[in-house]
Amino acid sequence: MQIDEILIRYGELSTKGKNIKDFIKTLASNVSQAVADLDRVELTWSRDRMHVKVNNSDQGPEIMDRLQKVFGIQNLSPAIKVGKDLDQVKDQVASLAHDKFQPGMTFKIDTHRADHDYPYNSMELNRILGSAVIQAQPGFKAQMEEPDLRIRVEFRQDAVYLSTDTLPGAKGLPVGTAGKGSLMLSGGIDSPVAGYLSMKRGMTVEAVHFHSPPYTSPQALAKAKDLAGKIAKFGGPVTFIEVPFAHIQEAIKEHIPEGYTMTITRRMMLRLTDRIRQDRGSQAIITGESLGQVASQTLESMQAINAVTTTPVLRPLVAMDKNEIIDLSRVIDTYDLATLPYEDCCTIFAPTKPKTKPKVDNAIRYEQALDIEDLMDQALASLKIETIYPGQLVEDQEKEEFDSIL
Repeated sequence: MQIDEILIRYGELSTKGKNIKDFIKTLASNVSQAVADLDRVELTWSRDRMHVKVNNSDQGPEIMDRLQKVFGIQNLSPAIKVGKDLDQVKDQVASLAHDKFQPGMTFKIDTHRADHDYPYNSMELNRILGSAVIQAQPGFKAQMEEPDLRIRVEFRQDAVYLSTDTLPGAKGLPVGTAGKGSLMLSGGIDSPVAGYLSMKRGMTVEAVHFHSPPYTSPQALAKAKDLAGKIAKFGGPVTFIEVPFAHIQEAIKEHIPEGYTMTITRRMMLRLTDRIRQDRGSQAIITGESLGQVASQTLESMQAINAVTTTPVLRPLVAMDKNEIIDLSRVIDTYDLATLPYEDCCTIFAPTKPKTKPKVDNAIRYEQALDIEDLMDQALASLKIETIYPGQLVEDQEKEEFDSIL
């Protein structure tokens, strides 16, 4: 059908009481940003619905695909907008049913009446419009449970909206309504999923990535940036902060007993992320840790690593098993990227026998061999910060830069 508008319905936002206007404004901003590059898309909103006017019907599928990734949307429907004259509504419903009809199909009229001054109630409108469908297409049979075609008719204050499809949204809360978090983004499967889930709870996410050339390759760095581009599709542009880390890993390898190198490495990463978080106004640190998945993710390891900060460390994946994480990474389209064979700095100096139950006191004692502040100052003085846009790939960016030179 030729759609006029896309109706956006709120989910969890509806429970926000007096604060709902702020949540809807943020959602409206995120929706506008998601379709900003498309032709003549107009947006209006009220307390219980958002309307995206589609002036170029060819863009309808692209708009809906993008909106399904915007957190804060419960579901959405491509809709036809008609006047409130009942005869006009009957004609449009009958025409819509005729276009959708196939022999043997069943249908149901599902009327919602937000305009309570309309002269008919929902049950009466269901009967009137259902009769119009049967008169126009006698082969159609009404069926209340699991019909082949459900025609949703919404009588609102300004107009009537007809739709036959209800597409699931990303749900959750609009990104930007729950503060900002610093995501420790590696090149693996877990951390992008953790970032995605944090965005789903309304957090703006900045990515902190540790890079160790010459031990890690440019391809490993590009993979991390591309992963940031993948999750940016769900929350808008992501700030990507590249932290040089090779000098710290070299110092750890030289001075720390092998069993504790992993623990001290993670403690240094957490210290640096916390300092960056503080400088950039984030309220929390986000990691991709899952309890018991690897040696650094036992409770004892988490305790020893976490001891370097009092900042909240959020672990959205803590109770998920690896298969669940992989399944979700496939849903958000990060799995194939994450499994490319480019090692990150977490794997290149990995000890053969890491301590699975490290002691905080031992970690503190071993760290006395390091000049922690100097090592951190060197890293923080050489940060590289850039903005990664939704769907951006480093390969595409490099090509654009090359083309601009020619």
